Amino acid sequence: MDITGALQVSLAQLIGPSAIFYALLAIGLNLHFGYAGLLNFGQIGFALLGGYGVGIMTVTYQQPLWVGILVGLAAAGLLAVVLGIPTLRLRADYLAIVTIAASEILRLIFRSTASDSITGSTNGLFGFADPFTTLSPFDSGKQYNILGVKFYGDDLWSMVVGWTLVLVLCGFVYLLTHSPWGRVLKAVREDEDAARALGKNVFVYKMQALVLGGMIGGLGGVFNALQTKSINPDFYSTAQTFFAFGALILGGAATVFGPVVGAMLFWFLLAIPDALLRQAISGPEPLLPLTEQQVGAMRFVLLGIMIAVLMVFRPQGILGNKREVQLNA
Repeated sequence: MDITGALQVSLAQLIGPSAIFYALLAIGLNLHFGYAGLLNFGQIGFALLGGYGVGIMTVTYQQPLWVGILVGLAAAGLLAVVLGIPTLRLRADYLAIVTIAASEILRLIFRSTASDSITGSTNGLFGFADPFTTLSPFDSGKQYNILGVKFYGDDLWSMVVGWTLVLVLCGFVYLLTHSPWGRVLKAVREDEDAARALGKNVFVYKMQALVLGGMIGGLGGVFNALQTKSINPDFYSTAQTFFAFGALILGGAATVFGPVVGAMLFWFLLAIPDALLRQAISGPEPLLPLTEQQVGAMRFVLLGIMIAVLMVFRPQGILGNKREVQLNA
């Protein structure tokens, strides 16, 4: 078994673009779930609008890239308003049902052949990331060695931009949650009736948190579209939201860096068993009688067991505070 090779592959996932994308999704979910107590099971829908905002405006309507980014973020914010108006005055589970349904409806609409002239249907959109790539100071075809792991220039540029965004958003979340607005949001999470009795408009605070978190999710979609240089509707499945939730729970909700640490560890812990299992089934005399498809499923089983064990011994996550957030509230 090549342990060193497995660790190198896992380290690439630890700091790679995938970790950045899910960190952005988890930061938005953290505002929703961790600080406002909102159950959003459709975060990937906001990312879909962010990514397609870039693709549609630049490819279909031939607009500058910055216009596509603004449209994508605005569309994500508008979706939050549309979903929040009928649900935020009701029980928390209504928002969960509506968001997961809306994200799946959007995916099906964007992959429909009826929208082929705008969204590219199942083929998706591509050829819009050149303005982003030309800003890179790195050679696209050259490999760069980072902590013993090699990255191509385009991926390294995406990582520099992505981790900068993550740090900026962490600072933004810190300032928000340590402001009077953030303290009211926590009060709403703990006891809506008490916050309402003190004269706070609970609906408005929830809506603000939903819009901000949704736009951060949209920013994650923008980053993913620019990093992969393509958009495909089938990528934006409901499972991606639950991966982001797994990262949030792993790192710790209602913490500034919990979503980031959780996203990094999520992909690191997912990559290690994948690399080791693939080594175990390779060669003329494999150690395990598994297929490639079974290995792909087994890694998620092992990661799920790890998260379940973490929930037993540390339900608040790695960085979370048990006294502040109760996951069963």
